[in-house]
Amino acid sequence: MKNVLKLALGLLVISLTSCGKQETGELTGVLERPSWSGINPYGMVYVSSGTLLIGPSDQDVNSTFVQRPKTISITGFYMDETEITNNEYRQFIEWIRDEKAHRALGHFLEQLDDGTEQDDEFGEQALDWDQEIDWEDEELAETKEEIYLSREESSSERLEYNPASFSYKYRYYDMQQAAQYDWQAAAKDKGNGSKAKSRKEFFVTVTVPSVYPDELVWVRDFAYSYNEPIARNYFWHPAYDDYPVVGINWHMANAFGYWRTKLYNQALAAQNTKNKSDIISTEDFRLPTEHEWEYAARGGHESAPYPWGGPYIRNAKGCLLANFKPGRGNYPEDGGMYTVKADAYFPNDYGLYNMAGNVAEWTSSAFHENAYSFLHDLNPDYRYDAKEDDTLADKRKVIRGGSWKDVHFYLQTGTRNWEFQDTTKSYVGFRNVITFLGRSINDF
Repeated sequence: MKNVLKLALGLLVISLTSCGKQETGELTGVLERPSWSGINPYGMVYVSSGTLLIGPSDQDVNSTFVQRPKTISITGFYMDETEITNNEYRQFIEWIRDEKAHRALGHFLEQLDDGTEQDDEFGEQALDWDQEIDWEDEELAETKEEIYLSREESSSERLEYNPASFSYKYRYYDMQQAAQYDWQAAAKDKGNGSKAKSRKEFFVTVTVPSVYPDELVWVRDFAYSYNEPIARNYFWHPAYDDYPVVGINWHMANAFGYWRTKLYNQALAAQNTKNKSDIISTEDFRLPTEHEWEYAARGGHESAPYPWGGPYIRNAKGCLLANFKPGRGNYPEDGGMYTVKADAYFPNDYGLYNMAGNVAEWTSSAFHENAYSFLHDLNPDYRYDAKEDDTLADKRKVIRGGSWKDVHFYLQTGTRNWEFQDTTKSYVGFRNVITFLGRSINDF
């Protein structure tokens, strides 16, 4: 009823204000707010809010000391239906390549009405992405030398990218640090002449030296094993376009999420300009917390040991249900010698593929053996952004799901494992989530 009255008052205000804004004297809220009807990100599925009993399965007695059972609540979110593929990640790489070319060619946006230049978040002149790139332009000669390896450095006849030239810089607002700052006291002290902290002091700038996938992981991870062919072709060859990207460390995965958010919001802004609409930007694409990941992996099945429910790793016909190592020295029985396509096998009941096997997946959570002892039961989140000089133990990040080279213990939805945040592996990939804004998708 209250919404109906607001609508009626809104129409009344519109009818009375042909020449300008006029207040009615009633508490209506701000009437000229942007509309919001939710989003439906391409390639993602909706996972509704709910509860989850975390902890080990009944077969994992030893882990009861580090995975104590606890009931938690998780806010709804969207999650990529598959792991990020080589071709999807290649879009990120080529965006960085094109950015360098646009800057070299001077493709900048025009000045604003007040004569100032349009800048990006780092104060650099904003680019005009609508302009065409002529790769034969002489002005790009130096840039091409930076982007591509020389013939002397290339290991094949094709033109190869130089991994060292694909650095990426982004920044984020550190809410954890900002929340510790007493803004009320600072405002009071400011009135007394003291200098309060600026909000910009809580922004953290991150530079990832290279976001190009480490192709040599296929050789490095396995001693006395011939894997050079897949190392040469996995990220480059079209045969592997729909396979999950690997050789990505935790920092690179975070950089991808930031870039994806930026790309999505730029598209929304362009759509607003074209359609004269007011769709606002949305939450960030990011890595899931380990418990968001576990909640999604269970597919709505309470205490399910595997994404398909369980308790077995084969169906009634005897077919294996995921890509993993089913027996000693036996990699191909499940249909894949290494990784398989990201949408192989049947999805779980949320529509998510390969939440067990294929590649293990990065989460945003730091790994600590007894983290379950002190985690909050509302959207639990244990994070620690380890610095370069921190101990190795502080640099551990949780990975989930098991991989093509793991035994089925690691495929269980409750099994925790970890890798160092600056480590690249041939069996670790990732997928993104984005928090759902609102109670339920049915509200829109």
